[in-house]
This record gives sequence, structure tokens and C-alpha cells, in this order.
Amino acid sequence: MSVTTHPKVTTFPEPASGDFAFTKESQAQAEKHLAKYPEHHKASAVVPLLWIAQRQLGGYLTTEAIEYVAKVLEMAPIRVHEVATFYSMFNHQPVGKHFIQVCRTTPCWLRGADELARTAKEKLGVDAGEVTEDGLFSVREVECLGACCNAPMVQINDDYYEDLTSERLSQIIDDLRAGKEVPVGSQIGRVGSEQEGGPHVLTEISETGHASYPFGSGEDVEPEEVRKAREEAAQDDGQAGDTSGKGGGS
Repeated sequence: MSVTTHPKVTTFPEPASGDFAFTKESQAQAEKHLAKYPEHHKASAVVPLLWIAQRQLGGYLTTEAIEYVAKVLEMAPIRVHEVATFYSMFNHQPVGKHFIQVCRTTPCWLRGADELARTAKEKLGVDAGEVTEDGLFSVREVECLGACCNAPMVQINDDYYEDLTSERLSQIIDDLRAGKEVPVGSQIGRVGSEQEGGPHVLTEISETGHASYPFGSGEDVEPEEVRKAREEAAQDDGQAGDTSGKGGGS
């Protein structure tokens, strides 16, 4: 019995890329990603190339940009449109210079995400998905951005701003509007994802461990059970290596 499979589709309409093309800088970035894949698997670079196109356009994708990526990767345009419309990281309408994404998933919601979203919208005078008249800001509510330990948080362009209050977010917006540099990450000085106020447990642990643990004093003291195991292993090795008196004679 012969087994057949559906043939791979190799024909498709010519991508309608219009006047869009990568700049010299974008092309150099695209080539770095394309170099990661074999020639016949360059479609694997579709997400990074769409991201490069979105950056070049100032934060969103046009149909022409999407189809240009299809042309570069020799993909059916519909396949690239499928990717571009599936991931929420790709925008299809213009966004502000400072694109504020408010996480609304459970940890952030429990700690005040609704208030952050309300503050941003009221302060900027826009609703979700809209851009301020000066083009500086836009707001969107999104799902989990992965900084749950430091909730509530927002992402502005490529940076995370965590441990926020409405007052702090309002100040960040004012500072960005004034062109000031705003520190990213935790806004309360939290290091990484440690608990608020710093470590509360295991505070007596040093590089050598707790003082009551083996080696805790820093001295080179071998635990008794380790010493015995070492001696037994050495004895077994010695017996295995001693072949005198064994085997046949000459």
C-alpha cells in the first residue's frame, strides 16, 4: 500500500510590499537572524523579522511591511499575516512614542492594576488603544507580562516598571513627557523578585553556609559519614586491584 501526503504548497500570490523596505540598519539586523537558520528553514525567522519591521515603523505593522517580510522569507503572505495577527506583541495601528501596556492578569489585578489603567487613561485623556494628540502616549490593557512577583506593573516600550502605585505611574508619565530619564524595574528598590523589605529568612547564611551546618564555620572539616565512606571506597578499590595469588600458575 502506498502512502501519500498532501503536497507542500509552493505557489502563492506575489507579496504586495508596496514601497516598504528594510533600511540599511534593519537589513543588517535581519541578516543576523537569518544566519541562525539553514536556507531552507529561513521561515523560522518570521517573528524577529516582523519585530524589526515594527520597530522601523515606530511600533506597528502595516500590510505592506508584513508582506515585505513574506517576500524576504519566500513565504506565502497569508502565513506571515497569520503570525502577525496571532501574537499580541504586534500592533496593527499606530501607537504613541511611549506605548504603555498595563498588565491586568490576576496578580496585578489583585494589587491594583485597575487603578493603574484608570490613572493612565484619565491622565492622558485617551481610552485603551488610542493615541494622545501629541503622539507621545498610548495605552493598552494586556495579559500577563511575567513580572507577577513585583505586581502591579506596566510595560512601556521595551521596559518593565514594577511595584507601581497610581501616584508613581502618574509621575513616570510626567517625567517621560518632560524627556527625563526614568529608572526601570522595581519602583521601590526591590532587587530582582525578592520579597518586599529584603530577605526575612536565612539571613545568617554566609558563603560557607549556616554556622551549625558542616563547613559552616569555614573550616575544612570533613563530616564523619563522608570520611568513613571515603575509607571504605578506598579499601574496596585496593582489594579489587590486588591480584596476587589469583589466577593460574605459569
